[in-house]
Amino acid sequence: MSGADSFFDTNVLLYLLSADATKADRAEALIGGGGTISIQVLNEFAAVASRKLGMTWAEIREVLTPIRTLCRVEALTEVTHERGLLLAERYNLSLYDAMIAAAALLAGCKTLYTEDMHHSLVLENQLVLCNPFSDK
Repeated sequence: MSGADSFFDTNVLLYLLSADATKADRAEALIGGGGTISIQVLNEFAAVASRKLGMTWAEIREVLTPIRTLCRVEALTEVTHERGLLLAERYNLSLYDAMIAAAALLAGCKTLYTEDMHHSLVLENQLVLCNPFSDK
């Protein structure tokens, strides 16, 4: 699978900063291969890094700059919003998870790497949810 087919949820990016070396290395390997993220993922990362990890804005930018170089960034649009609402309703996803899945679908991705959503669920016969930290 090419990096262009992959979309990363916020939690995968956050594992780059993890004390768990196995998860940090796995996240780094995945993201290093390229892929896609959304503006929502960037915003969620910045919020968690600032609020929960106590990082400065300069430190947050330092982490996000190479990620934005490696990954295509999908914009959030009204189309993303509408698709997300449909996904939330159809698959019983949280609103924010559904918006990430909608961005992945609209970007044409085949795999959404996420620790938060149902591993192996297939959305719209196109997007497979994959927990990259699972032994399954």
